[in-house]
Amino acid sequence: MTTEFSVLNAQEQKAVVTLCILAAFADGAQSETERAEIKRIVDNFGNGEFDLTSAYQQALSGKLSLQEAGKAIQSTNGKAMAYEMAVCICHVDGASNPLNPAEQQFLETLRQALGLDQQTAANFQKEAGSIASAPMAEPPMINAPNVPNGRDAELDKLIVNRAILAGALELMPQTLATMAIVPIQTRLVYQIGANYGYKLDTGHAKEFLATIGIGLTSQVVEGYLSRLAGNLTRHFAGRLVAGLVSQATESAVAFASTYAIGQTAKSYYASGRTLSATQLRDVFASMLGQGRNLKTQYASEIAQRVSQFKPSDLLQVVKAA
Repeated sequence: MTTEFSVLNAQEQKAVVTLCILAAFADGAQSETERAEIKRIVDNFGNGEFDLTSAYQQALSGKLSLQEAGKAIQSTNGKAMAYEMAVCICHVDGASNPLNPAEQQFLETLRQALGLDQQTAANFQKEAGSIASAPMAEPPMINAPNVPNGRDAELDKLIVNRAILAGALELMPQTLATMAIVPIQTRLVYQIGANYGYKLDTGHAKEFLATIGIGLTSQVVEGYLSRLAGNLTRHFAGRLVAGLVSQATESAVAFASTYAIGQTAKSYYASGRTLSATQLRDVFASMLGQGRNLKTQYASEIAQRVSQFKPSDLLQVVKAA
């Protein structure tokens, strides 16, 4: 199957967007918050080629079915890309691997509609599932008792490193690279909490991300919509992270959002988990702006990290994060 994004015509693009939306709701388990976040992303994203809000409404109302969307994609790369994106969206929360029956049925119906080889599709599903559900290693404990604010300084380094990694992943052409950002962000929250003495799990980390306005599924949907538009326009119009970021490259958003997640987690656990949901969102908004300003400073490090990656490295990159 394809390993990178390619230019699609307007009809194919609309069909891929429709399939992304259908994949996001395939398991029927999305919360109202996540549904609202996906709708907001769609409402605020456009490239002049077509009305994404209309695509969203048609997808959820059943006016444009999975089979119809699949038939609208004629190019070989477009078919493979649509399937890969749908697989990644279904897998992103890592809640079940293999997927639940509803998601499995959705992907099988999509595979048939696109006319893709069964074994090739199964192999890609396996790879996506491995990345999404990769076990977390015990986080390294930072010990700097003789350095003023030593732990904070070391955690700041960790946060910047993970932000650089996220920015680099979003520049990679592989569809799996965008999905890999989510487990890296989840692990960052886990690592920061552990260094403040809190024994966490992935469930807690995901709840933390949801509290500050980062939905797992919506974040990946947003990443794919941006990359689709980027291949036509080379810039991004109206893209939002929690309603705060627009006209930014996907790499800048990935860097800034990861940086903001880390800094917000640091504030939360340093406070003894006393910050309210409103306070956390305020901190995140502030740190997101700071992260956007910092991205230029680390552009060379992001480019260098990209040059070091190979497509086969993604699982190991996630495990090592």
